[in-house]
Amino acid sequence: MAVKKIKNEPELLKEAIRVGARYFEARKVGKFEATDHVDTKVRAIYLLLVRDKVIQPLASNDENIRNMRHKIAIWISKNLPADHHLLQ
Repeated sequence: MAVKKIKNEPELLKEAIRVGARYFEARKVGKFEATDHVDTKVRAIYLLLVRDKVIQPLASNDENIRNMRHKIAIWISKNLPADHHLLQ
């Protein structure tokens, strides 16, 4: 699957991890530690969002960290206010 680059994707990913971690804790699934690797956080957030049917899952042959990062960046971009600085 060719991933289409979105504007400010690294910053959006950072925001998605921040918001996703709060969602993860609010759902009482667990808590991330400061020492947890970014890819571990991305995978856990992605799987929780899929399980809760917040986002559509990737095809099984496209399920990798790179695509998961892209998917949660898209998720956060659709959930930020229209005037948010990351969407400008």
